[in-house]
Amino acid sequence: MQKTSARLLSLLSLLQARRDWPGALLADRLDVSPRTVRRDVDRLRELGYPIVAVKGPDGGYRLDAGTQLPPLLFDDDQAVALAVALQIATTTGAGIEEAAARALNTVRQVMPARLRRRVETLQVTAVERPAARPHPQVDSSVLMTLGDAVHAREVLRFDYTRASPAGTGVGHSAEAPPRRVQPHHLVTWGGRWYLVAWDLDRDDWRTFRADRISPRTPTGPRFTPRELPGGNVAAFVTSRFQGSDGSSGSDGWPCRGEVILDLPAAVVLRHTREGIVEELGPDRCRLVLGSWSWPGLAAALGRFDADIEVVGPTELKDAFAHLARRYANAATDGLTQEAQ
Repeated sequence: MQKTSARLLSLLSLLQARRDWPGALLADRLDVSPRTVRRDVDRLRELGYPIVAVKGPDGGYRLDAGTQLPPLLFDDDQAVALAVALQIATTTGAGIEEAAARALNTVRQVMPARLRRRVETLQVTAVERPAARPHPQVDSSVLMTLGDAVHAREVLRFDYTRASPAGTGVGHSAEAPPRRVQPHHLVTWGGRWYLVAWDLDRDDWRTFRADRISPRTPTGPRFTPRELPGGNVAAFVTSRFQGSDGSSGSDGWPCRGEVILDLPAAVVLRHTREGIVEELGPDRCRLVLGSWSWPGLAAALGRFDADIEVVGPTELKDAFAHLARRYANAATDGLTQEAQ
């Protein structure tokens, strides 16, 4: 039989692994009697672990939530995953960088030497893609408030700061009344946090930037969740940021075209995140790509600096002709100004 201290750690690890444990199964896993399990549970309670007895034919135990966070046990993979997640917390936009650094230091201090060496050799530098503007930080208390409303399915009221006027960099509000929404999901996209909600006053789905939200209290009545267009939050948010309404049958971008490029498929793949690339030969491939507009799609395809054959649709061909005239005019105007 294990020593008492080792047995207590084994018991705690089992209680963390699943919600409910029948007493007989715990005794079998630890190779002790049910009476010993009861005594060990009492010892863990004395150490501050909120273990409750589960009633039923078999009886059992559950590690419940308490008033403070007790010491936790992690297996090797969990410890490494936690350390990596804390290192990349700076890219979340949730304003938790300092707290994440302190938590990582705490985790490292209690790690076994073998794990500490693994984590220290895995130094992750979180680098975000360059953006025209730095991503705004969201107050963690705001995220908690939004998350609570989503979980409780309660109507949320908040003041919403509109986008800043071009060139000012300063947000503004025109004394607009508070928004009233049914909050459904809290999501991240491109380094920003968004609330996906049904707007009660506009009778439609909306996405709100969390850094512009100032929640009001108290929250409103509970509501029955609605079904998102597209079936899930990932499809809905992706479609909204691609200019689509997210309805069933939508393929995302409002404008989608197909071309053949005189470039190897491997080259095109390196510069295409959302397109579909099909190899047609050593130096030839088919590309299906989407965009906000037909001129925007034609301009995006022009960046490959290769001969292009438009497969369809006609709108894409017209967009190439439109850009050709525009670029020709720009080149002519430039030559005219140089001659003067």
